[in-house]
Amino acid sequence: MLVPIANDPRDYAWGSTTLLADFEGREPSGRPEAEVWFGDHPGSPARVADGRTLDAWLATEGRAAGAPERLPYLLKLLAAASALSIQAHPTIAQAQEGFAREDAAGVPVDAAHRTYRDLNHKPELIVAVSDEFVALAGLREVGDTRRLLAVLGDAAAPLSAALAASDPETALRRALVWALSGATPDDLSAFLAAVHSARSDEFAAELDNARRLIADHPGDPGVVVALLMNLVTLRRGEGLFVDAGVLHAYVRGLGVEIMAASDNVLRGGLTPKHIDVDELLSIVDTTPGPARVVRPRPDGEGIGRYDVPVADFALTTVEVRGSAVEVPLSGTALVVATEGDVTVAGGGGDTVPLRPGRAVLVAPDESAVVLHGTGRVYLAEPGR
Repeated sequence: MLVPIANDPRDYAWGSTTLLADFEGREPSGRPEAEVWFGDHPGSPARVADGRTLDAWLATEGRAAGAPERLPYLLKLLAAASALSIQAHPTIAQAQEGFAREDAAGVPVDAAHRTYRDLNHKPELIVAVSDEFVALAGLREVGDTRRLLAVLGDAAAPLSAALAASDPETALRRALVWALSGATPDDLSAFLAAVHSARSDEFAAELDNARRLIADHPGDPGVVVALLMNLVTLRRGEGLFVDAGVLHAYVRGLGVEIMAASDNVLRGGLTPKHIDVDELLSIVDTTPGPARVVRPRPDGEGIGRYDVPVADFALTTVEVRGSAVEVPLSGTALVVATEGDVTVAGGGGDTVPLRPGRAVLVAPDESAVVLHGTGRVYLAEPGR
């Protein structure tokens, strides 16, 4: 069974006013358009053709076709014109412990200061659809950051002192503490002023990015955190995998994002929302190293699979060049088109034409789909 689905863009302030409209070939709405959710998440469930939400469809027709009552993943289009908040997500064990603790304390699940809203982790993968997608992910090697801070002069001395610990993980933890709770207003002001005036060939991109962040988030200590992180530029088709505890923030560009179904977010700056520094530090992974960039592994003509170390989801990219491409499935799948015109065909004779931004759910009574036309789609399904 093939079920066309659609949704309206969410108008978060960081969203682009043009990326999604240009991608879908329509006039801009004039509002920020940040994300389109293709899934059954209660925050913004997709709709089926008769207007029902996807969660309602799954509870009735979906069950008859073998679909679960809830999807284990959420698929999105994400269009950023400015940086999202810096954040990290807990492990399953941390989520279960934190959820129970906040429940016992009587914190409402929908309270603004609530951290743990469910019992799940939230690993995620974003793949660049635009020519470039810029992100911050993970903490840079300490030696590299020390060279960057040297460019900032005396204003960076307190942060440099925090990084002086011999153990890199301890050094980075101390640096995060200084950035988020230890720096005085004068310390922070001096640091950000130094960023404005600093010049460096080696760290030109990092400083340029930090200056953009200052313009969008004046006085936000998240700018300091950002300068501890890896700045990553994905090319079209490259992915970035973010596991539990990894600090990250998407900065600009259009991408396809898939994640485990969860709302557990601990923020670390670039946001007016609640930041629980102690709780963030209890779950954050301060192991330094490069961001985890994932490129599709060839798995047949036109098929590329993104290998990720989680069972919640799998993502496949399929390029169709005129000849039909058959893709086997492992469960309830979502297919979204990003290029050209592609028709999805099921075993029962159903067909759904897709163009960029359009999506279809494939129920488990289909063991495979056949793609026709010329273009590219991304196919989400449970982990294999």
